[in-house]
Amino acid sequence: MKATFAIALLCGFACTALAQNPGRTVRKTLDRPAVIQGFPCDKGYAWFYVGGALEKCTITREMPYGEITIPAGSWITLLPDGRPWGVQMSHDAPVLGLQCAGGSFLGPSEGADVALYPSGKLKECFLAGDQIVQGVPCADGGFFASMSGIHPNVDFYESGKLKGCKLSKDYGPQKRGERFQQAP
Repeated sequence: MKATFAIALLCGFACTALAQNPGRTVRKTLDRPAVIQGFPCDKGYAWFYVGGALEKCTITREMPYGEITIPAGSWITLLPDGRPWGVQMSHDAPVLGLQCAGGSFLGPSEGADVALYPSGKLKECFLAGDQIVQGVPCADGGFFASMSGIHPNVDFYESGKLKGCKLSKDYGPQKRGERFQQAP
């Protein structure tokens, strides 16, 4: 009886995990650029969810992606229903008045993420240099910034309000290098 209950419970957890994260994708090689589900994918690797929906590809031209515009050569990631999830930009680029980090010596697919809410609104980015974000002095989000143990990303509530960042200067009672957080 206990074993049957444990197996049922384990199966329930596994089924829930699979439903929340289909996770299984198939990598295909595109021989030439192709427009897939409205996205201009470049030749090379593209990933697809098991049902056939596009998950990831490199785009061939600058384009709107959610509420932002991303540069050509960026690596997009979509949710199974086709809504934007995130992007690794091919180079540093402006995003809603911020200069967000992109690129990497390993290529855009290994660079900093710009995450979006399923609605397409900006969720987080890593800044390309210290910047003032909604009046708060936020630190850049480079690789070495993350080694401090404090998350160097700048994140936002879905409303667009700054949620938090690592401070580039003292701000109120908080000191440079600390994580600034604010309520919605």
